[in-house]
Amino acid sequence: MAVATEMAVNSQAVPEGVPASGMARLASIDAYRGLVMLLMMAEVLHLGHLARAFPENSTLAFIAHQQSHVEWLGCTLHDLIQPSFSFLVGLSLVFSLESRRRRGEPWGWSVAHAGWRALLLILLGIWLRSLGRPQANFTFEDTLTQIGLGYLPLFLIALASARVWWICLVVILAGYWAAFVVYPVPGPDFDYAAVGVKEADWHGEGLAAHWNKNSNLAWAFDQWFLNLFPRAKPFEYNGGGYATLSFIPTLATMLLGLIAGGWLRGAWSPRAKLGAFVVGGLVCLAAGYGLDHYGICPGIKRIWSPAWVLFSGGWCLLFLAFFYLLGDFTGWTAWSFPLRVIGMNPIAAYLISHLIEGFIRANFTTFLGKDFFRFLGAGSEATLTGAAILLVYWLILLWMERRRIFLRV
Repeated sequence: MAVATEMAVNSQAVPEGVPASGMARLASIDAYRGLVMLLMMAEVLHLGHLARAFPENSTLAFIAHQQSHVEWLGCTLHDLIQPSFSFLVGLSLVFSLESRRRRGEPWGWSVAHAGWRALLLILLGIWLRSLGRPQANFTFEDTLTQIGLGYLPLFLIALASARVWWICLVVILAGYWAAFVVYPVPGPDFDYAAVGVKEADWHGEGLAAHWNKNSNLAWAFDQWFLNLFPRAKPFEYNGGGYATLSFIPTLATMLLGLIAGGWLRGAWSPRAKLGAFVVGGLVCLAAGYGLDHYGICPGIKRIWSPAWVLFSGGWCLLFLAFFYLLGDFTGWTAWSFPLRVIGMNPIAAYLISHLIEGFIRANFTTFLGKDFFRFLGAGSEATLTGAAILLVYWLILLWMERRRIFLRV
């Protein structure tokens, strides 16, 4: 999730993402952020239900597949939501730091504030994951907690030169890859079923085997780390294979955003910036694909492998290029207004989508009747209801935007 600059509800607040002048917003950042948040909020459409109701429709099946996560290896559009969150955090930080410099804010205060912001993101992620549970769910693989764990290191790196940014990116990717390779692959007697791995799950061989589900370095770390916290029962494995240590390569994704933000803030011509985004995106895509294809490192989102950092980062750069081309480059921004309404208030959008779906759904049933959204058949009811809920989400965010109300961390 893109992170704004204060934790407040302020009628005068201007969200992060402004250029160095501080006088105008970059529509490309808001629109890209808005698309990411929209994809997340659109989970309420439940397109998988619709696809199952109309199995003969291959187009619908393809679209529904893009709204789901791959089991382990591969990528869908939905898998690019969290990388985009992380990428945009790094990109926005460039402009936040420029704003702090212009205000003459002491660096000690800036670092302390970054630490406080990181802590709030971690706690917010744990709180959201604990809702409806009998006790706090101390888990750190959530989007917010992952960003929170990496945010203070990102901030400290951002204070250095762009050359240091590149060095840190390479060190993180190479070091994380080496750490996984050094950790031994389980022997032939290892009980994969005992750690939630099914026979149908992907199993790599050779170097790729070091990233197998719930038998890798990150899984071993969580067996120690997560059991330091109070739990209803001891932690043995994460059903999806997600891991706390993924915050380290997630930091690399944020660094890619930081680098892109440096390009965007720089004195290059708009054409040169656009070219950098496109070329950088294609190079990252090719590098990530190559590492996976040649068995050096598989591209796995759930444990954020180095190959995934590069592959997903390539897509992030190309998304940014698209929105920059159709926004700030051409000066034509009216088309992206619906996305920018969402993108200017990302924390509010995140909380709305996690907290009030049930409330809105219950009110639809109360005031419209339980069969209101069945006019196209029972198979489409979930999607039509979801579309109405999504519209309510957007109207709430529009109301907040009109009144300059922005939730900020």
